[in-house]
Amino acid sequence: MFGFFKKSGKAGASSKPQPDEPLVPPEAPAPAPGIPPAAPVDATGIPPAASPPGSPKAPEVPAPKAETPPVPRRSWAERLKAGLSRTRSQLGGGLSSLFGRRKIDEELLEELESTLLMADCGIEATQHLIDQLRRRWKKDRLETADQLQQTLSDGLANMLAPLEEPLDVSTHKPFVIMLAGVNGSGKTTSIGKLAKWYQGQGKSVLLAAGDTFRAAAREQLQTWGERNGVAVIAQESGDPAAVMFDAVNAAKARGIDVVLADTAGRLPTQLHLMEEIAKVRRVINKADPTAPHEVLLVLDSNIGQNALMQVKAFDKAIGVTGLVLTKLDGTAKGGVVAAISRQCPKPLRFIGVGEGIDDLQPFKAREFVDALFAPATANPR
Repeated sequence: MFGFFKKSGKAGASSKPQPDEPLVPPEAPAPAPGIPPAAPVDATGIPPAASPPGSPKAPEVPAPKAETPPVPRRSWAERLKAGLSRTRSQLGGGLSSLFGRRKIDEELLEELESTLLMADCGIEATQHLIDQLRRRWKKDRLETADQLQQTLSDGLANMLAPLEEPLDVSTHKPFVIMLAGVNGSGKTTSIGKLAKWYQGQGKSVLLAAGDTFRAAAREQLQTWGERNGVAVIAQESGDPAAVMFDAVNAAKARGIDVVLADTAGRLPTQLHLMEEIAKVRRVINKADPTAPHEVLLVLDSNIGQNALMQVKAFDKAIGVTGLVLTKLDGTAKGGVVAAISRQCPKPLRFIGVGEGIDDLQPFKAREFVDALFAPATANPR
């Protein structure tokens, strides 16, 4: 009997929690096999709302990516310097490698003469520069090669100065520019770049697709026209002279400032083809008695001394009034400019140093020479 009350007292005592015992929720029993576990509960003991079956999941928002800053485009001076790297690299470092703290002597002058010849300056221009240096060396008593470098730089800049003659297109409206050159010289591409250049000068431009000989030439020019927002006068299959006639009349009717007339590539040795391009010039003159106002010959700077023959042949056929020197993009030898200035001087209107639409700029003699003598450095794109 006493034992019964003893047991009942323990049971009653255990039904009341002691003040110092923590209240711990009971552990959830393990689910039976085949029954999915209960949904987890949060601190409030309420399970999260379940999505209805078949409902789409919320799209995952990707973490924002760090934007890569654009690579700054090199300035024109830097691109020109890079374009003349081939000339500077002649004889293991080029012109700049010959100078420094060396003393002036005949051996240095002979090395310099070889360098100028290898840079396509030509025999006449090279001999003129070396003779000028030798006279200044003795007359002014030059002592260091650095002084000789400055003398050569000034002499070359003076030689090229007559070629620096900007083209003024404000003298006529429309101002008709006829472009010629051999296949592969970059003629059609230069037309697209010139269109962009003159648009930047506030001029309206019209293109004439007169190269009806080369396959896809018309389409190439139309692509440039679309890129620049410029109208292109073309014919599916017709006489290039007729295209020019239509283009000049269209420019008059529309009040266009500049007409850029493309022509088929011609080799100077193909006399019958050179006569065809001469016919194109005569037809332009019939459409406008004062036109063409400029006849630009596009030259590939990689052809070296052969450029002189092209200038003479095209000048005889169509009367070249200006030059465009293309592809000075690291593979050419820029010394051919000196050869042109001595043997067949024509105004060098533009030079190109790359494939970009703004990589064609007016020629400036001092700028060109400074890039020619600049020390070689890395040129980031």
